[in-house]
Amino acid sequence: MVQTDTSREISLTHPLLKSDLKGPCKTKYAVVSAIIASMASLLLGYNIGVMSGAQIFIKDDLDLTDTEIEILTGIMNLYSLAGSLTAGWTSDSIGRRNTLTLTAIIYFVGPLIISFSNNYFWIMVGRFVTGIGIGYSVIVPVYIAEVSPVTMRGFLTSLAELAVNIGLLLGYISNFLLADLSVHLSWRLMFALGIVPAVTLGFGTLVMPESPRWLVMKGQLGKAQEVLTHLTASLEDAKTQLEEIKETAGIPKESTSEVVPVPKQSHDKSVWKELIMKPTPSVCRILITVLAIQFFQQASGIDTVVLYSPRVFEKAGMKSNSTLLGATMAVGLVKTISIPVAMILSDRVGRRSLLITGTAGMAASLVMLGLGLQIGDGSVMNQTWIVVVCIVAVLSYVSFFSIGIGPLTMAYSSEIMPLKLRAQGVALGMAMNRTVCGVVTMTFISLYEAITIAGSFYLYAGIAGMACAFVYICLPETKGKSLEEIEVLFGKKEKEIEGNGKSLGVAV
Repeated sequence: MVQTDTSREISLTHPLLKSDLKGPCKTKYAVVSAIIASMASLLLGYNIGVMSGAQIFIKDDLDLTDTEIEILTGIMNLYSLAGSLTAGWTSDSIGRRNTLTLTAIIYFVGPLIISFSNNYFWIMVGRFVTGIGIGYSVIVPVYIAEVSPVTMRGFLTSLAELAVNIGLLLGYISNFLLADLSVHLSWRLMFALGIVPAVTLGFGTLVMPESPRWLVMKGQLGKAQEVLTHLTASLEDAKTQLEEIKETAGIPKESTSEVVPVPKQSHDKSVWKELIMKPTPSVCRILITVLAIQFFQQASGIDTVVLYSPRVFEKAGMKSNSTLLGATMAVGLVKTISIPVAMILSDRVGRRSLLITGTAGMAASLVMLGLGLQIGDGSVMNQTWIVVVCIVAVLSYVSFFSIGIGPLTMAYSSEIMPLKLRAQGVALGMAMNRTVCGVVTMTFISLYEAITIAGSFYLYAGIAGMACAFVYICLPETKGKSLEEIEVLFGKKEKEIEGNGKSLGVAV
């Protein structure tokens, strides 16, 4: 048990609780916190996107083979497993905010090592360190979901995906702007620029609040209510949310001290027991849902377009490096400007509708891309129209990705996981995400050499179609529900089964 002073009641005269901030001002507080946290996602995107163009110059500078480049490009996603599998435990132990500070430090060190590397080994070391940071970025949507007002949670959690895409775009832009420098210098500066947002994130975490839900899990009710008072519209709303979170965390209603004892075991061994070894039917359903949507997000081929779009456009008929990098930059731009659609609509039309629309559009776009590449492969006809078809198909694909499964995968995963299991559960989802991403990116060149590049995109189209069917059949809507209400939503069937003998209905 945590040894703490439990003699003090939660003070309603604390300066923060007497705050006269109005609702919109408090919304800004949550928005600013979400933006700062999203810098970690921006760094994720930058360090993935910058490799798209940097690999051209690394290959020439260090005289690497296609296989070495393929491994160097995709291995970081597998390295990220070490980060994602420990991020949940770390954030449960030291807090969401401190975990983000640690993430900033890791993102500072990784690109610094790469920038000063003079051989393949040290680049791999830098990619390993950066991969740990990518794994730790799983905490971003967890933190944002836990500090966001119910009415803005879909919008704010989508900021993480928007930041990823801004990072990708910045990576593409740095590729384009630095391409004319010497081969030896260009790729080093591309990675070095990623240090700047890492420093920004590090200092930004100093002004962020800790997650009120993590504070409750640690028994710090006084601090949790202070934070909730800043994040909600009124003191009454803060009190109501605190009671809901206390109930979810297993803290009795009558506990009103600023600090209360909590069972130490509830945040380590028992988490894995409830999540993996002996999950309830509702937790099992949630975990399968999280792992499935994380799988489909990456298995539908998004990173092959993000990382290998220069090769795709080259296969379509483009030749010069500047044209290839310019077209790739356009992909990043379209991918980024499509995200606000999901941010605006997710709290209006709902997550489920956007996921269905997005995955269906992705499947159709990939079929179109496959047809264009199949017709253009070895054709002696004018290549211009084939290039246009392929560019339109790629832009359509990334647009549909960015209004659906792109931003909503982590948002949905973060909000459906129960409080006590959230960090570890989302970390498992991130591990699935990065594993599939690593496999896809490290096998793409070998795959298209085996079944043609058109065949590769037909395969991804089939997976996107399966994702659409899964969403339609298995995913309930979470729009407009608090995190605590969503736990009840997924536990409905379990409770109905338990209540059948007593002829009790379950209201959701």
